[in-house]
This record gives sequence, C-alpha cells and structure tokens, in this order.
Amino acid sequence: MILRPFWIERIEKAWSEAPIVWLCGVRRCGKTTLAEELGPERTLYVNCDLPSVAEMVRDPQLFFRSCDKPVVVFDEIHQLQDPTRLLKIGADLFPHIRILATGSSTLAASSKFRDTLTGRKRTIHLVPVLWDELAAFGVELPRRLFHGGLPPALLATSKSPSIYREWLDSFFARDIQRLFGFRDMNRFNALFEYVIRQSGGQLEVTRTACALGITRPTVESHLRALEITNAMTLVRPFSGNGQNEIIKMPKAYAFDTGFVSYVRGWDPLRHDDLGHLWEHLVLEQLQAYFPDNAVRYWRDKAGREVDFVIERRRDEVDAIECKWDQSAFDPTALQVFRGYYPNGRNYLVVPSAQPSYMRRFGQLEVMVCEPSELKGP
Repeated sequence: MILRPFWIERIEKAWSEAPIVWLCGVRRCGKTTLAEELGPERTLYVNCDLPSVAEMVRDPQLFFRSCDKPVVVFDEIHQLQDPTRLLKIGADLFPHIRILATGSSTLAASSKFRDTLTGRKRTIHLVPVLWDELAAFGVELPRRLFHGGLPPALLATSKSPSIYREWLDSFFARDIQRLFGFRDMNRFNALFEYVIRQSGGQLEVTRTACALGITRPTVESHLRALEITNAMTLVRPFSGNGQNEIIKMPKAYAFDTGFVSYVRGWDPLRHDDLGHLWEHLVLEQLQAYFPDNAVRYWRDKAGREVDFVIERRRDEVDAIECKWDQSAFDPTALQVFRGYYPNGRNYLVVPSAQPSYMRRFGQLEVMVCEPSELKGP
C-alpha cells in the first residue's frame, strides 16, 4: 500500500472538529484505498455497494452499538436508501465513534441527503496524486502529467486508451445518470470531452452551446453536474476595482492531466504540451492546500493574465504564476496586477527550484519555487 500521510492528517484534523468526514473525489482517485490506510485494527469498513449492507444498517442504533471499532467507514454511502438518518444517529448518539463517508460528489448533490448534516461534518476533496506524492508513488513528473493522477492509470505499465474511455463511460452511468437523471450519454460525453479539450481556457456558455448544437440550459445543467462531481473546476476571475478587468467569464479545468492528454491526442507529449499540463498540476496543489480559499485567476481586457490568485485576508492577495521553463516568464502581467493590488506574495512555480529563492523584477519581488512551497498560511 502506498501511504498518503497528507490526506490522513487532513482526515484526522477534520475529526477533531466534527464526528463525520465526507471524503469526495472523482471515481478511482483513491478514496477506498485511503480509507483502508486508516488501519483495520481501528476501522470497520462497510462497502455500501453490497446489497447485504442495507439490512446490516437497517437499525442504525443497533449497528453503532455493536460496533467494536472507533472508526466506521461507509464507502459509497449514497448507495443506501436513507444515508442521512444513518449518519445523524451515528454523530448524535455515538459521539465516541468517528465516521468517514465517501462519495464522488458533494453531499448535497444526491436527493437522498435531505439534511446536509450542517455542524456534524467536514468535507475533504481528494484530488489526483499531488506533486508532493510523486516520490511515494515512485514516478517521475513527465509520467504524472502524461498518465494523470488517478493511481490505477498512473501506475499502469503503459498508457492504454481503454482506461480513459472506460472511465468516461462508467462516470456517466454510475455518477451522472444516477445523481442527475441525465439520459443522453452521447450528448453529455460530447460536452465533457469538449470541456476537457478546452481545459485551462475561458469557458463561454453560449459559444459552447453553439459549438455542440445543444441548448444553453442543457449546457448549464451539465456544467453544474461536472462541477458538483469534481470532474471540472471553474476558476472564476478575481476583480476588485473593475479597472478594465475581466469580471465574469470563468476558466474551466478538467480534473486530471491524463484525460487532457488523452482527449487532445497528445501521445507522446511534446515540450509545448508540458506547460499547459503543469498549470493543471499546480491548481490541484492549491486545491489541496487551500481548501477554504477560492482559487481565482486575473485577466484584464488587454489580455494580460495572472494564472492564479488567492485572497489571504483583507486587502492581501497572493499571485501564482506557473511556468515549465522559468526563463519564459514575463513579469509584465504581474506588475500590472500589483499596480492595482500591491499587498501579497508573488510566486513563480516551476518544476525545479530546489531550494526556493527570491528574484527581483524591477520593484517586484517573486519567490521562485516548486509546488511544495505552496503550503498555506
């Protein structure tokens, strides 16, 4: 088993704040394996895909009373008929037990969750394998960018298109159709693959609808489903004083670099592809280490852009630029941005800057670093 201590620490910290942890993430990102890492000596693992489990938990009080482990894992809990009742009884009547429940989407996505368990739970979004975890998985960065960060694909001996095609089809059948009731798999997958192909670029709903020949409401509902199930991240623009800034149009990022290279037909990767995929990897690092901060981007109407922006505290924002080759960095956009928002830290995130160091561009100070330096406050 490959240990993932960052995520285990996140789970333990969340349990110190609430009795239930909702572990969400796309299919095959490693939720079940992570749950198993908690250890059989302290964990009762319940696979809710099994028909027998419904009978096992029919009487929640009896189930929890007979539990002889301090931790209960309900894997794919949305398969149960009334998961809310089970979780509420566990949290309210058995406070000595800690509960980990897993699912692909946000808890509120399923109609089965009539109560979102406010005050009783913390949510953790498990993203694909992080930069910090490459050594543990025994893989190099180019492989991570090409194969993606879903452990089965990352550790496969070669990149097989069937892995990605099967995932896309099962994602619709097991997540999208069940949660949202969409019936047209071809229409949904056409939109999803369009988003993956455009990943990292601005997403305009009307243009997307025209390109695919479907209605704007359909595009909007499908995009919401992709966001709720963590298959897509919408990075919305940052703006404060409206001085010629883009304020409405988000950028859409697919959940995994392996699917971006697969859908775009990037086999093998060329040097020009690496910077685009590197930006995705940095975004996942930010999502993992800044779960409570909205990650945004900044762009003005002249086309100058800062890759990512994170608000720290009042009147203080950090700016993050991503470059595969640091010699290609042009500080102009960052200098314009700091003319509007002078307070905060500046990062140039590159694949090789060990140790990190400060570099000056005119009056601008920038930390050149690897993603591991993006650790939060």
